[in-house]
Amino acid sequence: MPKLATWLREKDEKWFAPFFAKHPEIEICNARERNVSVENTSGLLLTGGADLAPEFLKQPVPDPSVLEQDVDPACDRWEFAAVNESLERGFPVLAICKGMQVFNVALGGTLKLDISGHKLPEQKDQDIQPLRTDKKATHRFDRVNSSHHQAVDSLGRGLVVESWCASDDIIEQIRLRNYPFALGVQYHPERGKIYDSLFEDFFSRLANNS
Repeated sequence: MPKLATWLREKDEKWFAPFFAKHPEIEICNARERNVSVENTSGLLLTGGADLAPEFLKQPVPDPSVLEQDVDPACDRWEFAAVNESLERGFPVLAICKGMQVFNVALGGTLKLDISGHKLPEQKDQDIQPLRTDKKATHRFDRVNSSHHQAVDSLGRGLVVESWCASDDIIEQIRLRNYPFALGVQYHPERGKIYDSLFEDFFSRLANNS
């Protein structure tokens, strides 16, 4: 049985449940609820959440007031270790929203710590943000439901950009070069109805890796 390692917040479970329900053969191993050893799983899902705790950022923080206060260092610590363990073992990785930022920082990248125009209420659930996407990208979406106040700045080791916000070039999708499947998306595929192909691609790789 494939096993998916993740740290999933209780309030996000309802969004992922429909996608998980299509694959009852996959065991969801939620590190928020119990001890999860990544080496005994088949892949890693990094989901959304509060800002990274400052101690995990690999850059100066000129104005700490721009950072959210409800950080979760325990989650961050587990996710950083999980990224390293997963990549060492060649596991598939899907990183969503804050998860993409964790993935980038874990590979040595930095973040734009506060941006404007990307956290309007309607952006969270509606596919209204236009993207500019590299023609080589496997997963291409014209418009997405992207809501965030931080973004990838300098890229981590081996990462390439696949999609940008069409209006201001904020990075919206990244991929680890020369790796079977490690994809980061700044938008929220779990909240939309157009992203089944992305999840199905990821889930199929769990089965191949179990």
